[in-house]
Amino acid sequence: MARHGGGRGWYGKVVGAALGVTMLAVGASVWTAQADSVGGGATPRASASATPGGGAKPVDISIAHASDAGPRGVNITIDDGPDPNWTPQVLDLLKEHGVKATFCMTGLQAQAHPDLVKDVVAAGHRLCDHSVSHDTAMDKKSEAYQSKEILDAERMITEASGGVRPVYYRAPGGAFTPYSRKLAASRGMRPLGWNVDTKDFERPGTDAIVATVRRELPNGPTILFHDAGGDRTQTVEALRQVLPWLKEQGYDFGFPVR
Repeated sequence: MARHGGGRGWYGKVVGAALGVTMLAVGASVWTAQADSVGGGATPRASASATPGGGAKPVDISIAHASDAGPRGVNITIDDGPDPNWTPQVLDLLKEHGVKATFCMTGLQAQAHPDLVKDVVAAGHRLCDHSVSHDTAMDKKSEAYQSKEILDAERMITEASGGVRPVYYRAPGGAFTPYSRKLAASRGMRPLGWNVDTKDFERPGTDAIVATVRRELPNGPTILFHDAGGDRTQTVEALRQVLPWLKEQGYDFGFPVR
C-alpha cells in the first residue's frame, strides 16, 4: 500500500499533542499488550481499567478489501477525521445519496470533536481506528509503541462516540505489521486496506480524483477518501460526482467484510 507523504503537514502540528495525550493516558489507564511473533505464541492481549468494549470478539487478522454487499459492492472509506468543516459536508452528501461509509478516525481528532463522532454513528456509519497520531512509520517502531497508538485510539474513539467501538483498524499509510494486525484483530477490529487510493490528500483536482476512481475501481471495491488533514473541497466535489455515478453503474454500497 502506498504511503501518504505529500500534503500531510497538518499531522506534524499534532505530534506534540499526541505525545501529551500519550503521557496523560499513562496515568489515567494502563494498557498492556503481550504477544509472541505471529508465527506462533499467544494472541496479543490488552487490558485496562474500565476498558471500553472489553471482551470484544476476535476477528480475522488478514487485511480486508472485499465488500459485504457482494460482487457489485463498493466500500466508501473516509480517513483522518473527524473535522468540523469537512466531515459535516461529507455526511450530508452520504445522506443525500443513501450511502453508508466507514470513517477511519484518529484518536486525537475523535477526542477533539466527539459530537461529530456521535453524528457519524447516528447516521449509521461504521467506525475505524486510524491510530492516535497518524504515524505512517509505525511499522518501524516498537511493539509497545504500536500497541499504545492502536489501543489508545480505540479508547479515545469509543469514549467520543458514547460507547460505540471501532470495528476496523487501518494503519496510517498502510504501515501494518504482523503484530499490529494480530493485536487489532484480537480487539475485534478487522485490519482494513484499500483498493482505490484517490490521492485526494494531494489535491490533484476534482476531475483527477473522479478519474482515479473510474480507472482503478476494477482493482477492488474499497475506495479511500479523506475528510481532514487540509482543504478537502476537491474531495467533497468528487464525492458529489462519484456517488451518483457508482449508482448509475449498478454498484451497491456496503461495508468492508469483517
